[in-house]
Amino acid sequence: MAALTVSFAGKIGATAPRVANARAAGRVGAAPAVRGTPLRVKSASARVASRDSLRVAATATEAPLGVFKLEYDISKDDATKSASWKQPVIVAVSGAAGQISNHLLFKIASGEVYGPDQPVALRLLGSERSREALEGVAMELEDSLFPLLREVSIGIDPMDVFVDADWALLIGAKPRGPGMERADLLEMNGAIFVEQGKALNAVAKPTCKVCVVGNPCNTNALIAMENAPNLDRRNFHALTRLDENRAKCQLALKAGVFYETVTNVTIWGNHSTTQVPDFVNAQIGGEKAMDVIDDNGWLENDFTPAIQTRGGLLIKKWGRSSAASTAVSIADAIKSLVTPTPEGDWFSTAVCTDGNPYGIQEGIIFSMPCRSNGDGSYEIVDGLEINDWLRERIKKSEEELTKEAECVSHLTGKLGGACELIGEKADTMLPGEA
Repeated sequence: MAALTVSFAGKIGATAPRVANARAAGRVGAAPAVRGTPLRVKSASARVASRDSLRVAATATEAPLGVFKLEYDISKDDATKSASWKQPVIVAVSGAAGQISNHLLFKIASGEVYGPDQPVALRLLGSERSREALEGVAMELEDSLFPLLREVSIGIDPMDVFVDADWALLIGAKPRGPGMERADLLEMNGAIFVEQGKALNAVAKPTCKVCVVGNPCNTNALIAMENAPNLDRRNFHALTRLDENRAKCQLALKAGVFYETVTNVTIWGNHSTTQVPDFVNAQIGGEKAMDVIDDNGWLENDFTPAIQTRGGLLIKKWGRSSAASTAVSIADAIKSLVTPTPEGDWFSTAVCTDGNPYGIQEGIIFSMPCRSNGDGSYEIVDGLEINDWLRERIKKSEEELTKEAECVSHLTGKLGGACELIGEKADTMLPGEA
């Protein structure tokens, strides 16, 4: 029998010693290995072993938290079940102990996001404060018996967690405190995304796709991108899919149809109250939404501000910001990149504006209509109608993002920026949404 030692999330602060040559990988029971090969097991490097890492192996005699040591004959795996599986994809998630991740991780592990033939290795990033919560998340993932979940590891250092990542979902960010200016929020969270950008640059795969969720997500994505020059700038995204989903819902309700009939919805600009939900190019049942609804007053004066302020309203009703719907939208955003876009449709994601066809200032992260062939790449959809109403509002969101970029210029390697996001007039983020 071949012995397989699997190290997971050890008891932090306990007396269990670090086992020599421990392997930093999570276990998935005796689920079939990919194409009949062993589970993905990575030797801990000297650098990792020297850190105060969460990946501390438990001794054989110590009662484990979850299962740390697993022995079975790997040759007895059912190779036929996994014969069509792809090689595992490594997904790193920051803020992994938070409410959004608590919904998202199980979608990923189940195969709902990357596909029923795509094994996943989850790398979960937390903080000193969330150490034990991370262990709890890992235990629940273990207990859920997902066949596609080939590895779970947890840590508090992005230089460890982001190693060889294929995808990085940057969900964690510090919330906005009472009386905090937006410029102060950018500065505080900017430091987090400088560190994470540098870690991605140093240890992630050069092809790593990055989706930033922590707010202000557009400019946080910009900071991470500028600190990761080894990664393709086109691989950085900020999440605006939740805004698109909200827009589709409201258009469907107004038209009295089901959500699936609403297509070609774009969110332009920033994930803030300057965002522009585009009803001009949207379609309902293959017809222009403006023709189906035929109420410009509602579209301009009710629909648009409803989408811009939806998150704030939810906080008032629910007492906290959206978590489940955000997780759903992250899953939707990923699926839009790993499955071909239906002919004639597109999706919204905030991407780098370099070389964009709409004349948006280059060097910012701006939500635009995109299509994908399903390999993780995308192209910006050209040729959408931009009437005067849209143009005016798109310009306002562009100006806001330009000002945000100037506020964090010292974090992106650019000098000479002056921050103008001070005072109530510059505040376009609702309380609790950051």
